[in-house]
Amino acid sequence: MKQTITVTWLCADGASVTAEVPLGHSLMEAAVAHNVPGVIGDCGGALACATCHVVVESAPIPLPMPSATEGEMLEFTEAPAEPSSRLSCQIKAVPELNGLILRVPGP
Repeated sequence: MKQTITVTWLCADGASVTAEVPLGHSLMEAAVAHNVPGVIGDCGGALACATCHVVVESAPIPLPMPSATEGEMLEFTEAPAEPSSRLSCQIKAVPELNGLILRVPGP
């Protein structure tokens, strides 16, 4: 069984980054490891900074709704939150998300 999923980040400058993300890793960790511009993860995934804001552009399955805490943190993102905005620290790589496409909103 494949131990990674493929995730693509569409960057604000028009570039894109596609990476193999190990199962169980957060998509914030993966974005930072692959130098995705605009995904910072200042708090290290503690759900305390909103610097890993992404917008789900295309997902093979619906993602679970954000927790109440994540919803509150989305109010503090640099770029305005959108209906499909998420904090990438709260999305774990699972086989069902293979092919996920995320957009990194610009300021």
